[in-house]
Amino acid sequence: MKMNLKLQSDYYNNLDSFFYQKILPNKFENGELIFLNYELALKLGIDPNFLKENYKIFLGDLDNLKDINPIAMAYSGHQFGHYTRLGDGRAILLGEYKDAFGVLWDIQLKGAGKTKYSRRGDGLCTFSSTIREYIISESMHYLGIDTTRPLAILKTGHPVYRYGAQAGGLLVRVSKSHIRFGTFEYAYEAGGDDRVKQLADYAIERYFPEFKDKRAKYFLFLEKIVDTQAQLIAKWMSKGFIHGVMNTDNMNISGETIDYGPCAFMDYYNPDTVFSSIDYFGRYRYRNQPNIGRWNLSLFVQIFKNLVGESFHQRSALVALYESFMPLYEKYYLKEMLKKIGINKIREGDKELIDMLLKLLEKYRTDYTNFFYELTLGIREEKIFQTKEFLEFESLWMARIKKIGLNAINSRMRNNNPKIIPRNHLVERAIKEAEEGNFNFVKEFLEYLKAPYEYEEYLPKEFKEPMPYEDLVSYKTYCGT
Repeated sequence: MKMNLKLQSDYYNNLDSFFYQKILPNKFENGELIFLNYELALKLGIDPNFLKENYKIFLGDLDNLKDINPIAMAYSGHQFGHYTRLGDGRAILLGEYKDAFGVLWDIQLKGAGKTKYSRRGDGLCTFSSTIREYIISESMHYLGIDTTRPLAILKTGHPVYRYGAQAGGLLVRVSKSHIRFGTFEYAYEAGGDDRVKQLADYAIERYFPEFKDKRAKYFLFLEKIVDTQAQLIAKWMSKGFIHGVMNTDNMNISGETIDYGPCAFMDYYNPDTVFSSIDYFGRYRYRNQPNIGRWNLSLFVQIFKNLVGESFHQRSALVALYESFMPLYEKYYLKEMLKKIGINKIREGDKELIDMLLKLLEKYRTDYTNFFYELTLGIREEKIFQTKEFLEFESLWMARIKKIGLNAINSRMRNNNPKIIPRNHLVERAIKEAEEGNFNFVKEFLEYLKAPYEYEEYLPKEFKEPMPYEDLVSYKTYCGT
């Protein structure tokens, strides 16, 4: 049954106002709806026609949304390793929506105006940044990676000043949670153990109710977060995704990828790939993402040191918990990578086999996505396939999979090796054309991105080709907000 957008705000708002600011979004009289995510609306059980007819509820006209109390959430974050007090400086949580299955979803407006957490910012977003997040977050979803998702993009009709005047945009974002590692950092640094307990009890009650009556509920909560983050980052790495700004305020307790700023997908395999214009020293480069995940979790877990108990055993268990991240990550990552070559169970020597392959991809400057796509189909266009080293790898690979059925191998590879990713130059083209008022390419691009594993469907060559290497060397991504 499709419904209108009936929101409620009696969950996070039940916490003390220490955790948020009650605030109304800006009212943009001249705004217009640009993209509506029909598929997501239907999945949530919301009538897309209601949203199409009442899109101004996202532009600050709340007359058709009764009894809601929008808020901006407070949080902190370690940004590039340094602690900073932050908060929703450009985002407002409009309310919480309960779908037909009883699942609660946050509906957030990004670019909705200034809040008390905006610091020197204007609380607005550029239209171009909303296009980037829409494209990449939707691609992540269809690639099978947990992520926030866009329900709509709107133009505000209000200029935004970033290196000159730009069109203002507003993204309607849907997520299971907007509670970040940094939300707990804020609770601890600004309020102490009592505030951490209040936030943790809320998070467990809402997101992990199976733990709420357990004696060790805080430890179980942390254990779940560590495991979820290990799985998430393993999926990022297996698909060549580089988040670009893994600050603790950009890590979500629900395990959803959040905040698509200077993110990008890797073309040619190079574990030291950095695209972000602000990551001067490569802190968040591709190969370092698991290490940053562990570092972020070490900060997160230690916030709970007084809640889990003060004994040596309890404190040691906390240390062991965040140290368990890397073994978990390595297990999940190896599983993801083995599926890309048709293997479903880890055996001795498999890690060395994957390492051997990745070194070859790096040596021969091979496109990461196209290599696995061609490997799946038995195509041999990439130059790596003609090398002696690859033939040596292939011999070992054939020996490893000889007892696995060919159908199972091929099916597994097709389900884990996408034929398309949101390549950097295509994202830039989509943004440029959208800024000029032409949305045809964005729509076409999104349609192809929705079917990354449908090998039978035709994909034009332009969507497969990477950016020329000489252009990619100097390519940079920007937060663009």
